[in-house]
Amino acid sequence: MAMKLSHSDDGLDLNHDINVTPFIDVMLVLLIIFMVAAPLATVNVPIDLPVSTAEAQPQNQDPVVLSLGEDMSLSLGNDRIERAELAERLNAASKGDRNVRIFLRADQVVNYGDLMALMNELRAAGYLKVALVGLEQGAAQ
Repeated sequence: MAMKLSHSDDGLDLNHDINVTPFIDVMLVLLIIFMVAAPLATVNVPIDLPVSTAEAQPQNQDPVVLSLGEDMSLSLGNDRIERAELAERLNAASKGDRNVRIFLRADQVVNYGDLMALMNELRAAGYLKVALVGLEQGAAQ
């Protein structure tokens, strides 16, 4: 039992409903803008650089740490290794898992070209996840 409560004589009734069509159009435009802008906001760098103020994250396993000394000597953990046996020793330390992250430390006096050469050797050995290790802010040398 519906009743019409219009007191106007001209026959034009006021429509009190919200027209959502412009709202949907605006939302679709915003969605498209965010879909285009979101991939541009990420940085695509193939290495992970530690943030100096970050707290240490818990590790599930013992980390694989490779060090490059100022005399270009390599150390895997605490053991010195020869450059020729790098791939073999990394396979043993990572138990054959090439998706393990290699933590790479280098002395400050090491030439950038020498560091890149070592990173190329890691890539050739199949280790693509390399994290560069640095000192925390305020740590004594």
